[in-house]
Amino acid sequence: MKEILLNNVRVSSSTSPYHQKTVNVLVKDGIITDISESSISSSSAEVIEGNNLWVSTGWVDMRATLNEPGDEHKEDITSLCNAAEFGGFTDVATLPNTNPTIQSKEGIHFIKKMSAFSPVNIHPMGALTKNTKGEEMNELIDMYEAGAVAFTDGIHHSWHLGVVKRAIMYMQKFDGLLVEMANEKTLDMDGHMNEGVPSTLMGTRGIPNIAEWLGIQKLISLLTYTGGRIHFANISAAESVDLIRKAKADGLNVTCDIAAHQIAITDEALSDFDTNKKVWPPFRAQKDIDALWAGIKDGTIDSIVSSHTPHDIESKRLEFDLADFGIIGLETAFANLITNKPNDIDVDLIIEKLTTSPREILKLGLPKIDKGEKACLTIFAPEQEWTFTKEDIRSKSLNTPFIGKTFTGKPVRTIN
Repeated sequence: MKEILLNNVRVSSSTSPYHQKTVNVLVKDGIITDISESSISSSSAEVIEGNNLWVSTGWVDMRATLNEPGDEHKEDITSLCNAAEFGGFTDVATLPNTNPTIQSKEGIHFIKKMSAFSPVNIHPMGALTKNTKGEEMNELIDMYEAGAVAFTDGIHHSWHLGVVKRAIMYMQKFDGLLVEMANEKTLDMDGHMNEGVPSTLMGTRGIPNIAEWLGIQKLISLLTYTGGRIHFANISAAESVDLIRKAKADGLNVTCDIAAHQIAITDEALSDFDTNKKVWPPFRAQKDIDALWAGIKDGTIDSIVSSHTPHDIESKRLEFDLADFGIIGLETAFANLITNKPNDIDVDLIIEKLTTSPREILKLGLPKIDKGEKACLTIFAPEQEWTFTKEDIRSKSLNTPFIGKTFTGKPVRTIN
């Protein structure tokens, strides 16, 4: 019988009767068999203890790129799960942009079967349209019944509003979720970084905020006509936060997330032309970061994701204009949030954006930290300082600007 004893851990879980209390937790064979503010004795248990350890329900990442099948040299299911576990995640929703595309019930079954015995639960999202080209809707009900948690064209932006309209109306039969990284392609000018003074000084084509928020505005307008649910992924611009805040006030069923790395770097930091800082959406200005934190605080922003995007060296060791967008993020998501958070944002709020909110959006069910419940837990140390090194990377890819960075806040262990 496998036993794990957590000693003196602070609970951060609004669904638990022990929320914000310091307790001891005993897990036997995956079940929380005892939880108490008094000491728990067990002669056979593995003991986890330390200074200022916290425990929450398992963290959920709503957006990670999986390269299996097709590009396993960048990332496969095993390495993705290893990176997620190191980063404190027990659940990860994956994009359908593989080769071949995940766009059938067989594709959904493949991902779920290949990850079935991992300590990380993989929740595949199905492709909204054929080969994510935006032209023809896929068989969404088949994928939903096979276990797809949402539908998206992933790294591609929906351009055909007629197809999107039919898809949203069709998905209302089963309350399906459209996940969209909105962008107006005709306005992004094939840019490579945020449009602003830094891009001008660097002589690099910029991506203006208006490309993102106009893409969001079009879909919000469509939603007022169709009804249904839309989740906006990886918003980055202050204007986008304002639009979504108003849409929620108007009663529309919209949710959104930001990438954890989005609040860590401004566009000014790209002056060294480090291609590991080339991400989509691009790193914006400080005013945009301030707006993102305000959106987190007032509930406009529902969840925070890793936006984990592995790339091999050949995709990044190029001139800045030629390099691919994206960085790996599973290992550093929590650390970036805690290290960069303003003083008026508390740790409990960040944990809520990593646990309860994404589970509600994806309808994954809410684990509970209580006696008799299945253990789905993340243990973490929000005050621990540590330096992220290449040896900490569990992904197959190394495309991150954070190697050598000293962080505050470290995941310690998952129990799932």
